[in-house]
Amino acid sequence: MIRPLRRIVPLLVALFLLPVVASADDLNSPLSKLELQDGDCIVFLGDSITHQCLYTQYVEDYFYTRFPDMRLKLHNAGVGGARAWDALARFDDDVASYEPKYVTILLGMNDGTYRPFHQETFDTYRQDMTELLTQIDAIGAQPVLMTPTMFDARAARVRNPNRDPESTLLYNSVLTYYGTWLREVAVDQGYGFVDMWGPLNNLTLQQRKTDPSFTMIVDAVHPDPPGQVVMAVAIINDMGLKRQVSNIRVTLGGRGPQVRSSGGEVTELEADDEGLSFTWQAESLPWVLPEDAQLGAELTRLGHRFSREALEVHGLQPGRYTLSIDDMEVGTFTHVALQRHIELQANDKTPQYQQALEVALLNRERNSGPVRALRGEWSKFQAYARVKRQADANPDDDNAAQQLAERAAQIAGMEERVAAHIDAAREIEDRIFEINQPPSRRYVVRRAKAKP
Repeated sequence: MIRPLRRIVPLLVALFLLPVVASADDLNSPLSKLELQDGDCIVFLGDSITHQCLYTQYVEDYFYTRFPDMRLKLHNAGVGGARAWDALARFDDDVASYEPKYVTILLGMNDGTYRPFHQETFDTYRQDMTELLTQIDAIGAQPVLMTPTMFDARAARVRNPNRDPESTLLYNSVLTYYGTWLREVAVDQGYGFVDMWGPLNNLTLQQRKTDPSFTMIVDAVHPDPPGQVVMAVAIINDMGLKRQVSNIRVTLGGRGPQVRSSGGEVTELEADDEGLSFTWQAESLPWVLPEDAQLGAELTRLGHRFSREALEVHGLQPGRYTLSIDDMEVGTFTHVALQRHIELQANDKTPQYQQALEVALLNRERNSGPVRALRGEWSKFQAYARVKRQADANPDDDNAAQQLAERAAQIAGMEERVAAHIDAAREIEDRIFEINQPPSRRYVVRRAKAKP
């Protein structure tokens, strides 16, 4: 049957508008992993969710512990309330001046304006994001596009039952539309891509099967620490970064003890009928987060998936054995468990866990202090830039001119304050790199004493 002409014409137009690819050689591959060297810079560009200094902090914790000999420049460029246009307004000083190798971009939550999908609103976002990507390309950096995070409609209804039901119901769908467009751009242009929306929604759905009130986003917009862990894990996962800390495999037998390891070096290995001991020089520390983020670590299985620190011993006589590290007893295990392998990354009794926790707590101090203060300065600038835009568009508006003068007064001396906050953050980071170096540790596995 011949299709009506009114149905065929739009199809032909759509086909005509599809990009023409001459060959497979013209196709880009999206970025599969971050290639990093000492001194490289990553800028985390975003809105209030980045301004929270949480997912960025947890990613920093990962780099501080996984690559203790590589010092990166990690810059939080989030400002509360930001849209893509706001990021453009501060791009030169808050992004380009840091000479980044990679720029992660988390924008869209505010750009959608918290209402059902509106084409003109999306077109504005698309135009400004496209210009932002053009500017990132122009400075020789690689964009890493990240989907907007989850809007928790259930949490929104609990928080404000009188909120517009249509906007509440549909806004999470608007965000996934924005994120899907970003994914297409990343694939087409060969940029990096991180899915933030999917993991947050999927974990929430899973948890609500047993706890209908579960949420990681109490105010519906800003993920709490566990939700921010989900976001950090998404970056580590989607950007192909190292997952394992170490693996030690010792085999006892007639030819003497044999060892295979990764992530460090075993020396001074000794064994007898009661157990074994050795010295271990690790290359890195486990990824440990502050206490308020632990639920996120559990939900994502962060330790096992991204920080595995395993010990495996074959050939022990049947029985129970106590493991001590640097004379600190960290647990008692059967010979079967040791043969299968035990994982230490989440064992808070190990000295390496405590060392990594010290790094995380010091970095929390860095983020809650000078980094947050730095972002506060850029919040003032954002308010100034918005008023200036309005004043420029309405040169005869005396009220706009007055507001601009007030905002200009607020950012007076900003350059000096920004420099001071950067210096203060760097001082704390210097301390982090004094305590994040893994020392050699003595492991002792001995037959456990029988209980009286």
